[in-house]
Amino acid sequence: MEKIRTTVRIAGKDYTIASTDSAEYVNRVASWVNSRMEELAAATNLPAAQLAVLTAVNAADDMMKSRDEIRRLKAELDALRHPADGEADA
Repeated sequence: MEKIRTTVRIAGKDYTIASTDSAEYVNRVASWVNSRMEELAAATNLPAAQLAVLTAVNAADDMMKSRDEIRRLKAELDALRHPADGEADA
């Protein structure tokens, strides 16, 4: 699949991102990152590099919590589809 080059603006700087995802999707991601950085900049007095790291840590936290929730929901769904032997259905 061919990569699409999309230029986005994050924290006042332009970045060209090469991705197999659509330009619309890349712009959505960049907009999210920019918004989070703006929120953190308003709440802190950190330099841009530290804001970027804090934004990445917050994004990784959100991602890990989402993955944990997906695993939990998949296990719950599997338990509903295949109740353990001997358990009565409610």
